[in-house]
Amino acid sequence: MSQPHRLSIRDYEPADAGTTIDIFLRAIRDVASKDYTPAQIDAWAKVDDARVWAQWRASRPTWLAICDGAPVGFSDLTPDGCLDMMFVHPEHQGKGVASLLLATVEKAAREQRLRRVFTEASLTARPFFERKGFIVLAAQTVEKRGQRLANFRMEKHLA
Repeated sequence: MSQPHRLSIRDYEPADAGTTIDIFLRAIRDVASKDYTPAQIDAWAKVDDARVWAQWRASRPTWLAICDGAPVGFSDLTPDGCLDMMFVHPEHQGKGVASLLLATVEKAAREQRLRRVFTEASLTARPFFERKGFIVLAAQTVEKRGQRLANFRMEKHLA
């Protein structure tokens, strides 16, 4: 019988930039690719400047999910309650990583006395967020490097 994976959360550190880029790219290429065309994936799965990425990650609370000592996912929260990014490594899908990250985001939002958390969820992520109590405010199309991608503005009111 295999041991259960130990999941924990820790704060993002500047040295995590490369790891978060890798998780971001792998999640899009290996997971979201079932819901978007190859051209859309190519447009979305790019990080033009790792320094800009690192500054963006460090500009807001960002958390890493750790499984057996290795980062396997990350999420963040802007001061107005936007969950801008949540990505889980493809090899760790379905293991509770996103649930733990979302619980961390919601706890931080409550501590900041925010009334809601909102996000722009991909086709791939929408069912997860709906299961966690988010509602769709609007379907929309966003442009990434000349490609149009469908996503959903969603929110969850916090008790």
